[in-house]
Amino acid sequence: MAALEQAMRVFWAKGYEGAQLADLIAAMGINPPSFYAAFQSKAAIYREAIALYLSTSGAGSMTALHEPPLTRDAIRAMLLASVEVALASPTAGGCMVSLGMVNASSSNASLRDDLRALRRETTRLIRERLDRGVLDGDLPTDLDTGRLALFYSTIVQGLSLQAQDGASRDELVGIVDMAMRAL
Repeated sequence: MAALEQAMRVFWAKGYEGAQLADLIAAMGINPPSFYAAFQSKAAIYREAIALYLSTSGAGSMTALHEPPLTRDAIRAMLLASVEVALASPTAGGCMVSLGMVNASSSNASLRDDLRALRRETTRLIRERLDRGVLDGDLPTDLDTGRLALFYSTIVQGLSLQAQDGASRDELVGIVDMAMRAL
């Protein structure tokens, strides 16, 4: 588990294509034969690192989305958790899923597609929370939850981009405050 966590940090800091096998092996403190025996390939360990990220460092925003009883509070909590995730990366490079494999070579199309599916899943979870808010009487019945979910998913991804470009916590929280006006 410790070796996988180190690999996750390398991928989070450098991205899949930027992380060299030598970087991974050095961070994990293992030799190439041990790496291949344990993980088979760079793509396989990347998938494992993404799964670890989603269950640890990257879990905060989706956990926060489901905790507060009021939808508005849940959306705000999700966005603020996204700020923390974006700033927690080893290089303040944002969310590993939001920014992972956005511009990947065609040889990595299946990994890119995996991350696209994860980003779509985020949008789906946001929509489910918004739909629940409509059912609970917490949001207007005529609300276009599909478009609003896409909007908030875009904000989550944008927070990562802004963090990567050096935005401060205060600036990112200001973006969250502006985004909350849409709700």
